[in-house]
Amino acid sequence: MVKRILPIIFALLFVATLLQAKVSLPSFFSDNMVLQQQTDVAIWGTTDKGAVKVRIYPSWTRQKYSVNADENGKWFIRIPTPEAGGPFSITFNDGEKTVIENVLLGEVWFCSGQSNMEMPMKGFRSQPVQGAVDVIMSAKASTPIRMCTIEKRAAKEPLDTTQNTWKENTPEAVANVSAVAYFFAVRLQTVLDVPVGILISAWGGTPIEAWMNRETIEKDFGDQFDLSFLDNESLPEKAQKLPCTLFNGQVAPLIPFTFKGMLWYQGEENRMRPEQYVRLQPAYVQMMRSLFQNPDAPFYFVQIAPWKSKHPENITIPLFNEAQEKALALIPNSGMAATVDIGEYGTIHPCRKKEVGDRLALLALTKTYGIQGTVVGNSSYKESVGLDAESPSYKEAVFVDGKAIVTMKVGKLGLSPIGQDLEGFELAGADGLFYPATGTVKDRYTLEVISPDVPSPVAVRYCFHNWSRGTLYNCFGIPALPFRSDR
Repeated sequence: MVKRILPIIFALLFVATLLQAKVSLPSFFSDNMVLQQQTDVAIWGTTDKGAVKVRIYPSWTRQKYSVNADENGKWFIRIPTPEAGGPFSITFNDGEKTVIENVLLGEVWFCSGQSNMEMPMKGFRSQPVQGAVDVIMSAKASTPIRMCTIEKRAAKEPLDTTQNTWKENTPEAVANVSAVAYFFAVRLQTVLDVPVGILISAWGGTPIEAWMNRETIEKDFGDQFDLSFLDNESLPEKAQKLPCTLFNGQVAPLIPFTFKGMLWYQGEENRMRPEQYVRLQPAYVQMMRSLFQNPDAPFYFVQIAPWKSKHPENITIPLFNEAQEKALALIPNSGMAATVDIGEYGTIHPCRKKEVGDRLALLALTKTYGIQGTVVGNSSYKESVGLDAESPSYKEAVFVDGKAIVTMKVGKLGLSPIGQDLEGFELAGADGLFYPATGTVKDRYTLEVISPDVPSPVAVRYCFHNWSRGTLYNCFGIPALPFRSDR
């Protein structure tokens, strides 16, 4: 009799254990989320100890998936996703069901940086976002754009949890989301006609080293940063400005979430250390690509904008712009959106966030998604001209007849506007003193710069003060980068 009862008891205990089990997911696996299409997406979570198998049922396929949890209840799996679509659901079952609903498949971008990335559509106090009212009022939940903002948190050690959820495209959600990231998402969604998800982790006034992990800092910059505070019992005040703290609190919990690419708007906090930044930014990108197991992830970033700073005539900002341009050359599969024409004298936060988002989107659409231009010309001659998402940049200058003849690197349609007097230029003679000058586009690749105050110039500069206003563009409205011939 006892022999017959014992198997029944064990079976009942096993069933009871299963019924008590409950799959727990990171908060960014939630209703309304977007998963990257046409790849193997990483999904992970935990379950109560004793539940050795988690079964997963995505509604976009009849195929079922299962994974064994380890002794601590942790599990991880990659699941293939088809082309964009939805809404779908995903059911997780370890004896008790957990379901996330209204899931879309599309394009997912990770967006990070400091205050200009953080700046919400509703703006900061006394610092608005241009056009925000129309964007907020027009937001509809039916538009397949979803957003998830990671809570601000600095930590001594890498965390494995964070509090946030995905939001639909409602006026309330749009008002509180990163304006740059949102304008980028709108452009992508409109052009690609697929759902777009933006995962945002940003905090104003923070340096790039705060977003890097301890291993990278110790390996490559160990002699430049003191990390001893990470071994203390508590964090110092303003810990978000210290190395590794935001990586630990706002990046580590997300690893290895699957995304298409990265957007980055940061640098103001590092602007007094331009040469160091040339090494820091490529190291940051390499770290992120490695940790998120996405070695070819596109990386598009924003060149910081002009503003008065403490001294409008100083050149700390253009020197940092140079550093960002140098870093760009060291980062494969990257692009930089210039903002030299949209800065604001009185604030470090330009209100024209749409231009920034659109320029980042143009980089992504042309370089990542392969959207090119058209064939132009007449019946006897045609030339293929791609959309020129890259900023014109300095190539060389020669000085003849009291003029600087500047040659720029630019796409096939060349520089613009032609035939107009352009501001922002300066010339210097042998004394090294720079005076305001006027630039004029002469043909596709060259411009002429003259100044009545410098009859024999030997050096030319463009937008090379903390405060300046860019006036030179390519034919697609992308501003030229600041430059100096005497660097």
